[in-house]
Amino acid sequence: MKILVLGCKGQLGRCLNDQLVYTEHEVIYTSREQIDIADFEVTKSKILEFSPDLIINATAYTAVDKAEEDQKTANLINHLAVKNIADICNQLECWLIHVSTDYVFDGNSKVPYREDDQTNPQGAYGETKLKGELAIQASGCKHIIIRTAWVFSEYGNNFLKTMLRLGAERNELSIVGDQIGCPTYAQDIAKAIVVIMRRLKSEGKIIGTYHYVGEVGCSWADFAEDIFKEAIKQGIIKNKPKIIKISTSEFPTLAKRPIQSKLDFSKFKSTFGINQSNYADSIYSALEGYEKLKHKK
Repeated sequence: MKILVLGCKGQLGRCLNDQLVYTEHEVIYTSREQIDIADFEVTKSKILEFSPDLIINATAYTAVDKAEEDQKTANLINHLAVKNIADICNQLECWLIHVSTDYVFDGNSKVPYREDDQTNPQGAYGETKLKGELAIQASGCKHIIIRTAWVFSEYGNNFLKTMLRLGAERNELSIVGDQIGCPTYAQDIAKAIVVIMRRLKSEGKIIGTYHYVGEVGCSWADFAEDIFKEAIKQGIIKNKPKIIKISTSEFPTLAKRPIQSKLDFSKFKSTFGINQSNYADSIYSALEGYEKLKHKK
């Protein structure tokens, strides 16, 4: 299978590189320098030239607060560019695997969100990501949309790496304790995508939207505690900073965050036969990977 990965320099893109190296597929990795998805004509020309069997779209405008101030760019990348890619996939009759977010929901549910629950994004980021989803569905292309949440890894900018940096600078950290989500290791998302790829010959039977998230729901403050505990075990840090749980109202942001954004995993498991991302193992692996990358520099 010929695979085109868009966004190879991001967290998921780099994890896909790590995981696809173990397969026999022909993989083309592109960053913004090779394919700027905001340029529709160039994107179409290059994708038609590559003529892939599958496109994995790991690109997105993920700056949640910035999206409130620059809604035009967020919409361009998360919606209009995605529509363009989906239309190209439909023309080529190739598959599209696209990554979306828990922010398409409002966060008011008392139970984990299922794929067919009512969407109700509360900000520009979630709204533009939802529009991207709808554009893919309307295009008629063969697609898998993966909604995930609280993505972290040894790569890029994410909560885990922010905690390690702040923990080295401060003895005390105030972290939101009333937002609940499912931290998800990007390497596990990449592994899940490899599993999905084995099923693409099933054609229309698996087309649709799926939730893939970590197995444990927790607050940002609880997530931070567990990161620091494991970092001490691995000798990455010597002392754990004191974590003070604060409310969302005490940490105002431009964009409204979902208070409860746990996603139901059962459809993904029943369709593809794999388990959720293991929370403890994921933190361990991400920190181990972080240390290895640090020593490579």
